[in-house]
Amino acid sequence: MMPQGVLPFQYQEEKFSNGMTALAGLPAYLDLAYVAGLSQSIQRHVKLREGKQGWSDAQMVTSLVLLNLAGGDAVGDLETLEKDAGFAQVLRKVEHHGLPRKERRALEGRWRKQRQRAAPSPSAVFRYLEGFHDGEEEQQRRPHQAFIPAPNPALAGLGKVNADLVAFIQDHSPQEVATLDQDATLVETHKREALYCYQGFKAYQPLTTYWAEQGLVVHSEFRDGNVPAGYQQRRVLQEALELLPAGVEQVRLRSDTAGYQQELLKYCAEGKHPKYGVIEFAVGADVTPEFKKAALEVAEAEWRPLEGKPGKPRQEWAEVCYVPEWVGRSKNSPDYRFLAMRELLSPQLELPGIAGQQSLPFPTLEMPQQGRYKLFGLVTNRDLPGEEVIQWLRQRCGKSEEAHGIMKEDLAGGKLPSGDFGENAAWWGITVLDFNLNVAMQRLVLGEGWLGKRLKAMRFGLISLPGRVVKHARGLYLRLSGGHPGQELLLGARRRILALAREPAG
Repeated sequence: MMPQGVLPFQYQEEKFSNGMTALAGLPAYLDLAYVAGLSQSIQRHVKLREGKQGWSDAQMVTSLVLLNLAGGDAVGDLETLEKDAGFAQVLRKVEHHGLPRKERRALEGRWRKQRQRAAPSPSAVFRYLEGFHDGEEEQQRRPHQAFIPAPNPALAGLGKVNADLVAFIQDHSPQEVATLDQDATLVETHKREALYCYQGFKAYQPLTTYWAEQGLVVHSEFRDGNVPAGYQQRRVLQEALELLPAGVEQVRLRSDTAGYQQELLKYCAEGKHPKYGVIEFAVGADVTPEFKKAALEVAEAEWRPLEGKPGKPRQEWAEVCYVPEWVGRSKNSPDYRFLAMRELLSPQLELPGIAGQQSLPFPTLEMPQQGRYKLFGLVTNRDLPGEEVIQWLRQRCGKSEEAHGIMKEDLAGGKLPSGDFGENAAWWGITVLDFNLNVAMQRLVLGEGWLGKRLKAMRFGLISLPGRVVKHARGLYLRLSGGHPGQELLLGARRRILALAREPAG
């Protein structure tokens, strides 16, 4: 027999699959999605396949959610999911669970011929995604102008499905405060139809509203790469506020300098929202010549050390007397506080013999006695010590950026399937559902030790476990190898999911 490789083992094809699966932990997510009412929410809000034959909306979207969790990053990877015989058996078995007899028969009646697959084919999914694209909206585009196509009802429906999922998590793990971090991210692409972003490559640039206390994405608007991060940010905030679930009593906002916009800041400070009133915020401020002048007028004794990470350059902060024109001079105007942060630049940045200094990618300030500094600003309406406000604003840089990293790298948000805007927006929206469903698994089911784990760890420890699916006496059994630690983890997870189904919301 010819050797297959260097080491003394060989690969052989198993003649009978016998229900083997490489995704023994993935059905636990199906369990959780069922308790969260995900399928019903999809059917209620998306309605692309309403009254049609073949795959339903719930089957289509759920298949893509599962594909993401399993590690697939392209529509074609559905074939790999389909060929996992054990998981396919589970998927076929559970899709009718809990449905009244009339609805089960209606679901079965959507097929003219005997159904062969457990998951939709890639070609069926591509046709399905086309339904999220609105060609009429595309005709409104104008060259060299920022434009955000209005979502059609199906695409808007995905956002409502996500709101239902967020509400489910809030029901079982309530938080009264919602600190909303608004941040944009670039999704690089080589699609011919994509537009160039400010960094000079083709990309899309979703603007996401992240709920820090829950670790959830409340709202994410898919955008072209040429749309500035702060474009229509107040409208996006208002949409996110409408999606917050019951139980939230206070809202706070954090943003980088993209959020330094008069209409956004005034909306928050003047308490214009009918439910939440004044929204406390800290937002990066533009370092204008007037702001620099105000910073220069701060006495040296008023600059205070800012606690930072070990090994990082020393920074200082001060409150500055700065009143831009948009603030207004009325007695009834809200109070806006401006803070400045400075960091002394290393003399090595000064290139010998070059007059006028090189251009730097951040604002600088020459202070006559002390030297040249990086200069940053922020504006806030919070009544806290200045250093606390600065540290609070900087907390947004960690988790909201990590959420984007998970959606683009661990999930399939960074691998867009189409050149059509609406199809890519739907793909991104389904990635958001995946992100939040995984947070629900960590927060509500697995517990504190799993909070914040990346999908790599979730797949290794929970999702991608080997097992065998066995039918016996009308039951379906998923068997793991004896002594495998995943066995107790999955049993504990299912017990907790069962408890979630039984415990009252809130």
